[in-house]
Amino acid sequence: MFKLRLTEYMLLPALLSLVQWKSCCSFEVYNFDDTPGLGRVFDGIGAISGGGATSKLLVGYPDKERNEILDYLFKPNFGASLQILKVEIGSDTQSTDGTESTHMRTPDEENYERGYEWWLMMEAKKRNPDIKLYGLPWGFPGWVGGSTGNIYDDPDRTSMYVVKWINGAKVHYNLTVDYVGIWNERMYNTTYIKTLRKDLDANGLASTKIIAADYASAYSWKTLTAEILADPQLAAAVYGIGVHHPGTYSSASAIATGKPLWASEDYSTFNNQTGAGCWARTLNQNYVNGNLTGCIAWALITSWYFDLPYFGHGLMNALEPWSGHYEVSSPIWVTAHTTQFTRVGWKYLKHGSGVGKLTRGGSYVSLVSPDGKDFTIVIETMSHNGSVCWNPRSIPWYDVSPQNITLVFDGRLAGITYINSFFTQLHTVGEPTIFKPLFPMMVENNRLDVYLGVDQILTLTTVGHGRKGQYPHPPPSEPFPLPYTQDFESYRINEEPYLFAQQIGSFEVHQAGGSHGQVMRQMTLRMTVPFCNQTAAGITIIGNTNWTDIYGEADVYNDGTDASKGVFIAARVSKGGCKTDSSQGVFFFFYPQENAYQLAPTLGRGSILQGGYVRGVNKGWNNISLNVQGTTAVGKVNDEIVFTYSNLPSEPNQGFVAVGTGSLGYADFDNVKIMSPSGTYVP
Repeated sequence: MFKLRLTEYMLLPALLSLVQWKSCCSFEVYNFDDTPGLGRVFDGIGAISGGGATSKLLVGYPDKERNEILDYLFKPNFGASLQILKVEIGSDTQSTDGTESTHMRTPDEENYERGYEWWLMMEAKKRNPDIKLYGLPWGFPGWVGGSTGNIYDDPDRTSMYVVKWINGAKVHYNLTVDYVGIWNERMYNTTYIKTLRKDLDANGLASTKIIAADYASAYSWKTLTAEILADPQLAAAVYGIGVHHPGTYSSASAIATGKPLWASEDYSTFNNQTGAGCWARTLNQNYVNGNLTGCIAWALITSWYFDLPYFGHGLMNALEPWSGHYEVSSPIWVTAHTTQFTRVGWKYLKHGSGVGKLTRGGSYVSLVSPDGKDFTIVIETMSHNGSVCWNPRSIPWYDVSPQNITLVFDGRLAGITYINSFFTQLHTVGEPTIFKPLFPMMVENNRLDVYLGVDQILTLTTVGHGRKGQYPHPPPSEPFPLPYTQDFESYRINEEPYLFAQQIGSFEVHQAGGSHGQVMRQMTLRMTVPFCNQTAAGITIIGNTNWTDIYGEADVYNDGTDASKGVFIAARVSKGGCKTDSSQGVFFFFYPQENAYQLAPTLGRGSILQGGYVRGVNKGWNNISLNVQGTTAVGKVNDEIVFTYSNLPSEPNQGFVAVGTGSLGYADFDNVKIMSPSGTYVP
């Protein structure tokens, strides 16, 4: 009988096949048998782009590095080999790390060139035609909520908005949206769910299935499942029940519905070894404990600026489009342990016959192909508690010990003579072993002995492919380059400038005409139905959160016709994401209609450091600049000093540069320049 020991001090794979190791303990026998029947259908493992603007900086990468990153995420049998891509249906609302543009700013306006999720879905499909696509709103444009702001007051209107997005994907990009959700982490409405199903069918989108309701487990596993069991029409409308961070458990009533059960958002932790261990445990135990057949990580990739919320919670990092630098993190390869050796539509074995817990800690799952010719077993012995990935600082550690196990194969799994294997060892002395192919293991008399250590993942599979894809090292990391200038002429109309990360409102490239050509325009005109805190302003940030002494300049156009009341340029902007409404910094507000300015320490106009009259204001374009050094700020309009203020607050003393509008409305920005006050590089 072949015996394999997997320890944190692994020998070369060639030696492993030759050495008999002393066992740590008696062997526990685990049966793998399809004779009792099969378990639930595997719906796949995926990740989320959105919630919000989490893929923002990826779009601006050089083609070579961007293609490499996309391969690590989506290319089958190469990296994470993701089977589901879930994206935000943009709404111009702040939804965690930024805003994503809506396809309909009014009931009568449609535009399917805004935003980058269309591009990302196309790139994912290009690499894996079988990947499943899933759309979900985090918020809605203000008009969808009507006069009350409640999207459920008129379910037909809300449904129309979502159906238009799904149909737009089909008509403009030939993309089939396989799944659609209700409203991210907000209470569902059963009338709306049934209306959405009716409208999808009526518009030739019957293949798009509804996952309800992308909300907390307390409501989904109890309240929603009770309503599904009591309402045949609702049951017919809902394909699957999706819960955020279920902690690997579902409920008896959820199982009783017969619906697929998903962790429709999970993971949400740092992409280090601790997060990777958490993810490994979650991927297995979601099914072992809760019969969850789909699992989707937030976020797909950390591609937002450092110091915005939840930084580092993507499966990998790519936040330097100016340098091309990126980092492939261990959660990519933890994902690969399952995705490279399974397909959506495979089935789990039953609990006790290929799915279960290990006696000394850890778990195992087994999946078989529809034709029964292939099967894959994934074993994990993580000491890290994967049931609460999203808050790693408070996670306890499980009691997991080294153990000997014997795998016994029966039914259609019997008769194999060897099995392929891939191995990961986390939390080890020195460099971890990540997704390492081992020599095929010989199986004798349908039995295989394995010696397991702690914090390990072992995939055993009859599938012949699988590899740890690799590209040459990306370019080295570099700070945001200064001096920086941008005239927006290289962008297509409706595109978001790559390095500007919109936090409230939507900033897109449009044609201004005249000598200014293309400009960046703030486009949101009214408050949205929000996901998180908002304020009646528009703001987009750029650069480095560590900037202290900095100079920023921009040409601005704000003529008062359907326009915002004033524009601003700011430095040391300290907050983004859902706290943008309370952001602090040095804000230079310019009101050309009033020939006035204000210097403020916050984005809101409630607190003013200084204000006054501005001479020489042009009716159309004006140039504004802000120079910040130490405790002094100097503001200019058309190269004339309008204030020198020498008593800036001590906090914040660093942050991003930003431009924006004092209220929601149109305003144009062009010829943006950022540099140090002396014109040299700022570290």
